[in-house]
Amino acid sequence: MNADTLKGQWNQVKGKVREQWGRLTNDDVDQVQGQAEQLVGRIQERYGIAREEARSQVDAWLNEDRGKPTVTR
Repeated sequence: MNADTLKGQWNQVKGKVREQWGRLTNDDVDQVQGQAEQLVGRIQERYGIAREEARSQVDAWLNEDRGKPTVTR
């Protein structure tokens, strides 16, 4: 999945986003609306990590097999 696919399939994947980054609220996820950079920003805020770390996590999540869990803070 890439950033364009994320935007197009946001309603289908937002539950997976909440599974991956459990500190994100439903409001956070709703406000992101499939925008990868907004997702990075929300993760950065909620987890207190650097923007590059948040971006790295999102990139890894977008590129991984949906069936494999990843480790996040």
